Amino acid sequence: MNCEIVTGYRAGAIGRIVALHGEYYVRERGLDARFEAEVATELGAFARALDPQREGLWLALAEGEIVGSIAVQAERDAARVRWFILAPARRGRGAGRALLADALQHCRDRRYQQVCLWTFAGLDAARHLYQQAGFRLTEEVADCIWGPRLTRQRFDLDLTR
Repeated sequence: MNCEIVTGYRAGAIGRIVALHGEYYVRERGLDARFEAEVATELGAFARALDPQREGLWLALAEGEIVGSIAVQAERDAARVRWFILAPARRGRGAGRALLADALQHCRDRRYQQVCLWTFAGLDAARHLYQQAGFRLTEEVADCIWGPRLTRQRFDLDLTR
């Protein structure tokens, strides 16, 4: 895996997670500044209000640098997986799988019954990880809210089974 997975906030984490999203999604998907601004706004609000009894943040580190992240955000009696990203050079080595496993274990430990996440169509490696973990596609929405037309996808996982 050649990444260390750590739990919790580290100095610079918010900026680095926003940068990873902006760099990847602007370059690879053509999204505009509204997307990066939304990630920054929502991640900042999450970090300010993080309830460690219900929520969590995990970082993938390589040589001390943040190269990936995932978070669990509480939503009533359910949880939402958010800000799951890994630097392109670090993909395919197991770090993404480890981040997702830690986040889902957190959800199980807190006895969440449902977990959801939103992603984009065409992110096949991530979709493969989600489906291996038991998520199923439940909704698709095509829109242009961040520039180009793309299809956002919602995946849900039932933890009661």
